[in-house]
Amino acid sequence: MGGPTLAYWLRRSGHDPVLFEKAPTLRTGGYLIDFWGLGYEIADRMGLLPALRERCYLMERMRVVDSEGREQATIDVAPMREGLNDRFISLARSDLAAALFGACGDIPAHFGVSVASVEQDAGGVVATLSDGRQERFDLVVGADGLHSRVREIVFGPEPRFERFLDCYVAAFRISNYPRRDELTYVSHTVVQRQAARVSLRNGETLVLLVCRADLIGADPPRDRQKEAVRRAFGDMGWEVPALLDGMDAADDLYFDRVSQIHLPRWSSGRIGLLGDAAACPSLLAGEGTGLAMTEAYVLAGELDRADGDPERALAAYERRLRPFVEGKQKAALWLRGFFAPQTALGLGVRSFAVRALSRPFLARRLFARSLRDDYELPGYSASR
Repeated sequence: MGGPTLAYWLRRSGHDPVLFEKAPTLRTGGYLIDFWGLGYEIADRMGLLPALRERCYLMERMRVVDSEGREQATIDVAPMREGLNDRFISLARSDLAAALFGACGDIPAHFGVSVASVEQDAGGVVATLSDGRQERFDLVVGADGLHSRVREIVFGPEPRFERFLDCYVAAFRISNYPRRDELTYVSHTVVQRQAARVSLRNGETLVLLVCRADLIGADPPRDRQKEAVRRAFGDMGWEVPALLDGMDAADDLYFDRVSQIHLPRWSSGRIGLLGDAAACPSLLAGEGTGLAMTEAYVLAGELDRADGDPERALAAYERRLRPFVEGKQKAALWLRGFFAPQTALGLGVRSFAVRALSRPFLARRLFARSLRDDYELPGYSASR
């Protein structure tokens, strides 16, 4: 998300960006994200809202059920949307990625290629690419996610900066699942685990599973991930056995640790980071996409203000955004207890909070406070 957004705004201000994407093509599918706040505003400035709203889901409610499928609480999403002046949508991550990439137009983009190493001097950066080529740039930005290769090259191994939140997440899509609740997020939570599903278009259902780390153990190799998920969730009630059966046939399993990234700085010389590579708030935080787009917008603007001086721009970009992003990281920590309460007491507290949120008056006040971004986007010139 961050890379194409940065490329778009760099081109708008007269620079010549080049995109490198490790994946062979744009990814399809993926999990559903809620999209609001600063990211929504930047998409609006890019002219993407008509296309995004055509592909989006206007979710109506969240249902919490017990092990027999009986409803425990229903939270109306309308107060959330009202509090954001209807600037709140849900959409497949791949649909947003495709829209951002499409906005880049004829900006050069190389798929199946990544940065293998970098060497910088006072005048630029020589990047050696995974296909053996070497290219020289004024600036290299790693927008390559939680497990950033650029960050590893420049700052060192990931464990130095990863703060594991003691949870794992799995997400996948299944076709023709017989139970559908349109425009509804349905979840069942027990101690240490949550299972949820959302009905999508074309007969698809998105499944999201979150559990505490001790139910998984050590990171399983890719070919053992489904086995690890089944072992962690196999004895849950509700529809979980059927959802796990659907997982066995899914070819798009996303499985990873839930982590944050905390770096002492976001750049070194002419090499910078943005998005999850710089300061991942964790998937559970729910606003990683918007933060990445915000960081990209600000970095492009500061490069323009700095007359193309990368080091000056990178320093200004971090000064503007670091306190805001760190605040988002801190706020995300308590969400572990919502998705995967550690104890029976924690589950009880969560259940009480969910029932409270089912009351429109309380929901409206809480959503208005928690979804507000206390950050004003700087105004930058659109072009030189």
